[in-house]
Amino acid sequence: MDLEKLQRDLKNSYNSRFENVEKRVTDALTRMSEEWKIELDQLTLHEVKTVVTTILTMETQALHDEVETLLAQKEQIERSLEKKSDALQRAKYDVFNAIEEQFGSQNSEAIVKLHQVKLQSIDLFDILGEMVESAIITALEKDQERDIEETLEEIIKELTLEAIKEGSLNTIRVRKILSTILQSAVDVSEATPTRADAILGSVLKGMRSGLIHAIDRFKKRLVFMPVEAKHILIEDYETIIEDLNQTDVLFSQVIQTKASESSQAIRKSLLDIHKNMHYDLEELIHISKETAEVIRERFSVLAKTAMKRGEKALQSQTAREAKRMGIQAWSVARTALGTAIKSAKEVMDKKD
Repeated sequence: MDLEKLQRDLKNSYNSRFENVEKRVTDALTRMSEEWKIELDQLTLHEVKTVVTTILTMETQALHDEVETLLAQKEQIERSLEKKSDALQRAKYDVFNAIEEQFGSQNSEAIVKLHQVKLQSIDLFDILGEMVESAIITALEKDQERDIEETLEEIIKELTLEAIKEGSLNTIRVRKILSTILQSAVDVSEATPTRADAILGSVLKGMRSGLIHAIDRFKKRLVFMPVEAKHILIEDYETIIEDLNQTDVLFSQVIQTKASESSQAIRKSLLDIHKNMHYDLEELIHISKETAEVIRERFSVLAKTAMKRGEKALQSQTAREAKRMGIQAWSVARTALGTAIKSAKEVMDKKD
């Protein structure tokens, strides 16, 4: 069968004047069967695909074009949003720089307070790696004659806390933040191998403390969370609880991944520090499980409501179609398996 000709005939004979899709499709398939003198159940897979895709195109072309237009608009909006977000970030920097000039370099106490506000007011995510690297290098330069570990741990704790708390507490985002911080520490450690153990040990402890504080802050905010936000939380209820119950695993995976990507010396240092931190992770495990339990207790009613809404959704057309396709998939698989078994049996019978 000439599939291109079949496709052209379908397009030419397709009657869009019928009031519903059932009549349009019935008319098109009836015409095709008569003109090509072939029954529908005699069509090959490629012929069925040609017929279906042709009718789909005829029926959905307008909607397809609308979706493409909206996607183009979405991309344009996203680009515009990115530019405006960058402009907003730069405007914040300008404001803080202007205020800092007015405070004067001599007033160190005021500058420290201003920087604390600055950390809480800007989006750290985009500049986190560079900020961590700068902080570590500065700590090395300023504290050359002293132990830098406590200072560096405090810096990393604050940066980790501020970066995590400004967004959602999900695994992907937290992993990205921790990985970014640790990668910067690894880069500096590679350049200053004699201080690598001190740098990496302090950074890992700071990351752990910052993560603990971020989770604890999230737990406390749950109490005062508005109803609207609770519903947003409920949408990802099980995932959040699952993530919280695996924060220690996530923390360990970040370290192990960076260790596997680093030089032999850095790898050994990271794995040794991680091994010695085993008991230090108990606090992280405790606060994570405690927070998960708070979510479970406080939002159990909302979760049940969401479940009821989900049960109603199961009655929707989309859900019914999904169920029907699942049954069809099972049927196709069963038929294919039966055919394979039959073919294998025939081969074995011939051998006998």
